[in-house]
Amino acid sequence: MTAPSTFLRACGLSELEEDTPKRVELDGTPVSVVRTEGEVFAIHDICSHANVSLSEGEVEDCQIECWLHGSAFDLRTGKPSGLPATRPVPVYPVKIEGDDVLVSLTQES
Repeated sequence: MTAPSTFLRACGLSELEEDTPKRVELDGTPVSVVRTEGEVFAIHDICSHANVSLSEGEVEDCQIECWLHGSAFDLRTGKPSGLPATRPVPVYPVKIEGDDVLVSLTQES
């Protein structure tokens, strides 16, 4: 039996602009929270190819693009859609309670 997920408040839903990533830190873990296509996603904020913040990149078609070399990661799976990145980045479960965006640092499988 696994321990239940612990959800932490990342930000307010009203703080999120459509297609504009917001960087937050939860228990020392950098997370990019993105509101796009009617959903809210949480993805590890550090590119798997270069040590840069994904939240500084652009969001389009449910992907976040690394501003440095142009790799894009699917917000649902964390998988890169093209080079130079070849490794996925973790994505995290999200739930909304009122105006609170809650994120669990337990990775989705």
